[in-house]
Order: sequence, then structure tokens, then C-alpha cells
Amino acid sequence: MDQEKNKELLTRWERIAERLDASRIAEYVELMNKPRKLIWTSFVAGIARGLGAAVGATVVFALVLEVLRRLIVVNVLGIGDFIVSILKVIEAKQGGF
Repeated sequence: MDQEKNKELLTRWERIAERLDASRIAEYVELMNKPRKLIWTSFVAGIARGLGAAVGATVVFALVLEVLRRLIVVNVLGIGDFIVSILKVIEAKQGGF
């Protein structure tokens, strides 16, 4: 009986160890014990997120401007004059930088 219980406990501990290893908890604990590495990793991740957001916003803004310019050419529903005034404001703001 004791051997069966020991085998079962050993099997459970092995499963727990495998799950902990798979969850990479040791790497996380190691990272928490090295503040410089944590700060550097967070810094690089922040730069990457900021750069991605800036590039993404630029692309979206450029696409919106292109759609607005094409709407001016087509003059859909007579809103061309309104869009022209919006674009003039945007271009004036861009020129100020």
C-alpha cells in the first residue's frame, strides 16, 4: 500500500514539476531577481510599442488623408468644400511643426 501511495505521489510531483517548467516560472523568478535586466527589457519593450504605435498611426492618418483627397476630387454629395477646409486646417497645423 505504501509503495502505491508513494508512486502516486511521485507521479503527481512529476506532473507538477513539468507544468512549472512549461510555465517558465523559473525564468520569471530569475528576471525578478535581476532588476537591471527587468528594467532594460521593459525599456526596450516600451520603445517597440511606442514605435509601433507611431508608425501605425502615421499609416492610418495617411490613408485617411488620401481618402479625403479623393473625395474632394469626386465631390461626393457636395461635401468637397467641407473636406477642403478640414485639409487646410490639417496642413496648416503640419506646417507649424
